[in-house]
Amino acid sequence: MKKFFLILSFYLFFFHISIVYASDTSKSTVVMDMDSGRILYEKNKDEKRLIASITKIMTAVIAIENKNLNDKVTVGKEVLKMYGSNIYIEEGEELTLRDLLYGLMLRSGNDAAVTIATYVSGSEEKFVKMMNKKASQIGMTNTIFRNCHGLDDETENYSTAYDMAKLMKYANNLIEFVEISGTKKWTLETNKKAYIWNNRNKLLYDYKYLTGGKTGYTPRAGKTLVTTASKNDLNLIAVTLNDGNHYNTQKELYENIFSKYKKHLIIDKNNIEFDTNNHYDYLYVNYSFSYPLKNNEKDKIKTYVELYNNDNYSNHDKVGEIYVLFDNKEIYRENIYTLKKEIVKQNIFVKIKNFFNSLFK
Repeated sequence: MKKFFLILSFYLFFFHISIVYASDTSKSTVVMDMDSGRILYEKNKDEKRLIASITKIMTAVIAIENKNLNDKVTVGKEVLKMYGSNIYIEEGEELTLRDLLYGLMLRSGNDAAVTIATYVSGSEEKFVKMMNKKASQIGMTNTIFRNCHGLDDETENYSTAYDMAKLMKYANNLIEFVEISGTKKWTLETNKKAYIWNNRNKLLYDYKYLTGGKTGYTPRAGKTLVTTASKNDLNLIAVTLNDGNHYNTQKELYENIFSKYKKHLIIDKNNIEFDTNNHYDYLYVNYSFSYPLKNNEKDKIKTYVELYNNDNYSNHDKVGEIYVLFDNKEIYRENIYTLKKEIVKQNIFVKIKNFFNSLFK
């Protein structure tokens, strides 16, 4: 009986793997919940690989965070050395930084990348230092940037599927980045010519839930792709490195995850009660927290509250923490703050007053 059980277990395990991984032809893959950071699927997530033009996600982040996108930029000699994927801007041409970012993200312009780098920091070398500093700040522990565009004939950019998912999660906190990476078409006129740029990311046209992303390719890196997709309040990031069938891989991964997971509200800041044992008048938290779960995972979520014995407290003092555990591992914690009765009463009175005022507007 024992022998039969082992053989059967192996067969079921192999069958499960074949279902889950059959459509994933990439060398490294991650699907991450954008809001919580939970990894919902991964394969070789920490293997370092050449990343090609998905490098430009970081290039866009540095530009957006350090300069005004309406700034006028004059193209310099730096574009003369660029090859491969270009938007074919010319020395002396004038574009806004915003236009350059659209050329960077939609058409993967290497000439746009070096123009942006030179404008933001004075040289590509200084810009690359900014890229690596930002990578360190957001926890990209297995990433090294040596250029701003992703070409790998002379210098090489290495990262992992997990690190690139972290970068995309961070980038999607920037409104301008979200808008640019999800745009299908951009038109402009400069002092030299007019352009019409269509996004090279075919998944934007073929998959209705896709919200943005960046493609990449070099012969050495293969096809790389980072995208975002949203359905039923579930916001996902997918990363595939070195995958000749990357569009199909990501589409099937998205469909698989969307069918299995739903977002659940674990902490609702507007509807949460604490047992204060009459020690504090009123307790509150500043943020809500949601987490993607399968149906059979709901019982794995537990919350714990820790309150301090603080008798000399003021309004809005931190007096404790609420912890969220998944499968006995901490996945989130939130500070708990307090208010005194008179402030609570004032807040209630203000809400009632505002309610009645709204009725007579």
